[in-house]
Amino acid sequence: MACFDFDTTWHIEAPVEAVFDALTDSLHWPDWWPGLVDVQPLVSGNDRGIGRTQRFVWKSRLGYRLCFDIRITQVREPHLIEGEARGDVAGVGRWLLDEERQGTRVRYTWHVRTMRPWLNLFSRVARPLVTWNHHAMMRAGAAGLSHYLKHVPKPAERAVQ
Repeated sequence: MACFDFDTTWHIEAPVEAVFDALTDSLHWPDWWPGLVDVQPLVSGNDRGIGRTQRFVWKSRLGYRLCFDIRITQVREPHLIEGEARGDVAGVGRWLLDEERQGTRVRYTWHVRTMRPWLNLFSRVARPLVTWNHHAMMRAGAAGLSHYLKHVPKPAERAVQ
């Protein structure tokens, strides 16, 4: 198995609560995150989202697809979302959100190992490409989320509609 430890930081010009809401609404990530093909709900979880399980299908910039389920294991609103992945990759992802003067600093850590034989081989041979792909997709996610949050109606505006 190939193991990867990714650490990504985004700076989003939006309040921490708005960023947290967008990140917990992962069924709508395909609306703003290029490369995310589909998200399907599997298990609803409790009122805080603990135990919620969803299937994610990603299409990489290199042309391969990854499919994995994420089960939410920890939530501290509006600062932490953590989940365990199982499928083509297995491991832990963690969103950490902190208020900044200009908005929200989002740190995402993704500690995973590949689980499929073809992906294990590819990841060992083409590790720099896999790393480049991850970072490119994360940059696209940051840009997509920033754009989305600039155009999503505020809670007061949604109540009027």
